[in-house]
Amino acid sequence: MSMSSQKPYLIRAIYQWLLDNNCTPYLLVNTSYPDVIVPEQYIQDNRIVLNLAPDAIDGLNMDNDWVSFSARFSGKAIDLFIPTISIQAIYGKENNQGMFFPEEDHPEPPEPDKETKPEIKKSSGKPALKLVK
Repeated sequence: MSMSSQKPYLIRAIYQWLLDNNCTPYLLVNTSYPDVIVPEQYIQDNRIVLNLAPDAIDGLNMDNDWVSFSARFSGKAIDLFIPTISIQAIYGKENNQGMFFPEEDHPEPPEPDKETKPEIKKSSGKPALKLVK
């Protein structure tokens, strides 16, 4: 019997544990995986660290394949989509306690539902998100 990955369950559990202990949850993402949608100007060495504190984000959704939410960058709200496979760590800002995950070999994450898959449209050189229904 094939079991599903423990990773998304551990991410959700560590997130709740960090909040319960008054820590600021940080997510470390490997942006070289396909379908990672984050503000490109904040990526350094194919990595981005995102603040998942409830007062810093809106509409957090953590399912088994994706983490998605809206956050403000330089005052502008941006929708972020992060395949679970691309998450390298979830840890507390204050003490670096949490969980770090090994790099995964699978470059292709599962396709999200058509309801939530973002479509990137190029206009004026900057990507824009559109919800595809």
